[in-house]
Amino acid sequence: MPKPHPLSLEGTVVAVAADRGHHFSKPPQDRIVLEEGHGVQGDAHAGSFVRHRYLARRQPRLPNLRQVHLIPPELFASLSDAGFQVAAGDLGENITTAGLDLERMPLGTLIELGPAAIVELTGLRTRCVLIDRFQAGLKRQVLSSAETGPPFKCGVLGVVRVGGAVAPGHRARVRFPISSFVELPPL
Repeated sequence: MPKPHPLSLEGTVVAVAADRGHHFSKPPQDRIVLEEGHGVQGDAHAGSFVRHRYLARRQPRLPNLRQVHLIPPELFASLSDAGFQVAAGDLGENITTAGLDLERMPLGTLIELGPAAIVELTGLRTRCVLIDRFQAGLKRQVLSSAETGPPFKCGVLGVVRVGGAVAPGHRARVRFPISSFVELPPL
């Protein structure tokens, strides 16, 4: 009999955010709509091809593996303990989920959000210089100090496999890939 997976399989959406402009932080919303193969409706990072400004300038025809950014609110608590004030949407995430160890999920994990939406995890969000422009010294804080596990604590990125509305209070449920466990790569 296989052993149960050590990661939590159920969580809750605690906040959602979107922004039409390429700003570092995104304002919280009452709900967002995920569009299959596209991303968050009305968000600057939505699209079939890469929308990250740095990457899009260099390789505009790359597939967009960064359609949705998810982050755990537990990160906000640890940053608060270190003297930083960070709230939902501040780090540019679209969906804040409590109870899921997002950065430890394997590549290809499906996150069911609300009644219909499904996001497939494609990678770890890497830290960038904009984090320090948001709050000086924050970039160092989102590096993992653990010898094992993910190198960054900035949330995860994914693509929309099934569209639907997502709002605070919705359930977030994990479905692991059938294949072997492959760590999320930095994106």
